[in-house]
Amino acid sequence: MGLKRIFISFAVEDVRYRDLLKGQSLNTNSPFTYTDMSAKEPWDSKWKTNCRTRIKGCDGVIALISKHTRNADGAKWEMQCANEEGIPIIGIHIHKDDKGQIPPQLSGKKVVNWTWDAIKNFINSL
Repeated sequence: MGLKRIFISFAVEDVRYRDLLKGQSLNTNSPFTYTDMSAKEPWDSKWKTNCRTRIKGCDGVIALISKHTRNADGAKWEMQCANEEGIPIIGIHIHKDDKGQIPPQLSGKKVVNWTWDAIKNFINSL
């Protein structure tokens, strides 16, 4: 079993949760690494090309969902890109009691509350 690469999609306002997810992963012996495409200006074509290449190189995508997600064009584009490339994707609600709207890009995909088991199970299924 080789190292799995997981792309994290998130609204820029939720960067601390991306950091928390990365930190949480250090406490396990699961063989995977995280990557993302944080960008100040995510809309030039070079960013999109690089982002698509990075997503295609991943085994799965974790989309962090909050109230910011519906306005996060970059995150929604990343989710759409994963769909187009056939990369498995899961939505994770950052806040159990204050959920944001699930973006249409996750229609028909599994969306769960943030638990380490849910994240681990997704990664192990890849």
